[in-house]
Amino acid sequence: MARQPRYLWLADQLRGPILNGEMPPGTRLPSRTRLARSYRVSEQISRTALRLLVTEGLVESRPGSGYFVRAVPEVFRICRTDSSSGSGLGRLSREEIGTEQEQCSPPLSSRLRLREGDPVYRTTSRGLSSRTPITLHLSWEPAVLTAGTLRAPFDGAHDAGLLERLSAVGHPVDRVVEEVRVRALRDSEASLLGSAPGIPVLVVERTHYSGSRPVETSDLIGSVEQCRLLYKLTLARPRRPGDPRRY
Repeated sequence: MARQPRYLWLADQLRGPILNGEMPPGTRLPSRTRLARSYRVSEQISRTALRLLVTEGLVESRPGSGYFVRAVPEVFRICRTDSSSGSGLGRLSREEIGTEQEQCSPPLSSRLRLREGDPVYRTTSRGLSSRTPITLHLSWEPAVLTAGTLRAPFDGAHDAGLLERLSAVGHPVDRVVEEVRVRALRDSEASLLGSAPGIPVLVVERTHYSGSRPVETSDLIGSVEQCRLLYKLTLARPRRPGDPRRY
């Protein structure tokens, strides 16, 4: 069996006490030099081991201060099978930021099957926990669907919800498609979430259809550390002998 690299061995020596609580959140780890002396390794190995623990999210580096054990972030489970087909924020409170009209641009034009430059309504909101932003929700819908009616997203009927608004103007939603991916947080999103640009985030792309036509699409964005997506699937029960047939 190949010998384990020394930096992995050293990371194991530090990871154990962190995970079992011997080194609680906020504990300052020994410096690279002290680790190298204590474990008889080079400073390059101790530096690499510490960076690995930072990558794993167990340790954070504070410039000028050293390395510290990170607090375990609170996790929020976001249900994606809510009955109203809304954003599914769970126990997060919703904060509406506003709705604006803008021109459709790629890749949004592909998602909504619109031409570049077509007007769309963009609605921005956040999911909060004790006033702290956890998720960001951006949704877009073709302006042509509700323009000139009282069912546009910025009208009073907005309180009725997406499905009711679109159904009232002749576009009942009968299908929802979601795609989940991970990407880096963008600058414009980071300012709304109070986070640093570039951190990995979960993005749930949800599109509502009326027949074959996409009538709204949205991005639900949240930190991969704090957000979990909860899906509940109902399966058809197998027919048992003696059960009545359904036609």
